[in-house]
Amino acid sequence: MKNVFLFLSLTSMLFLNSCYSDNDTIEVSSLSQVFETTVSFTNSNSYSQLVTIPSDIQVYESDVILVYWLEDVVSGPNGDAFDVWTPLPQTIYTNEGSFQYSFNHTFIDVFLFLQGDINFDSLGNSVTNNQTFRIAIVGAEFAKTNPSMQQVLDL
Repeated sequence: MKNVFLFLSLTSMLFLNSCYSDNDTIEVSSLSQVFETTVSFTNSNSYSQLVTIPSDIQVYESDVILVYWLEDVVSGPNGDAFDVWTPLPQTIYTNEGSFQYSFNHTFIDVFLFLQGDINFDSLGNSVTNNQTFRIAIVGAEFAKTNPSMQQVLDL
């Protein structure tokens, strides 16, 4: 839950810093976008899946792409269900070894994959089949200057 709160805090800071122009109007094209996908990692797809970013989401070179795995769904005090999202890469430890849910991306797609020191064929369906991921495209703009640690030290 701390990670979710941290993500929301950081996203809010980015939103508040990047979504307003000089005249305080919202630039809709710079709002963050999120979509979810469910994939299965199998031997036939080499334990990987290429997910195409929907065509109605424009990704710019400066944007940041983050991926979260739906690790669990927990019950709240009133019986409500709450999703537990974990940022990738995420390492899972088993008796046979460890593996990670991981990703890389381009401007048009996100490549989700398993990597690790374990025989993936030994993994159960609960960690390979029907895994849900939330992909967040966070609008960002390159800084006008490229600060270095030397500039900080000179202060």
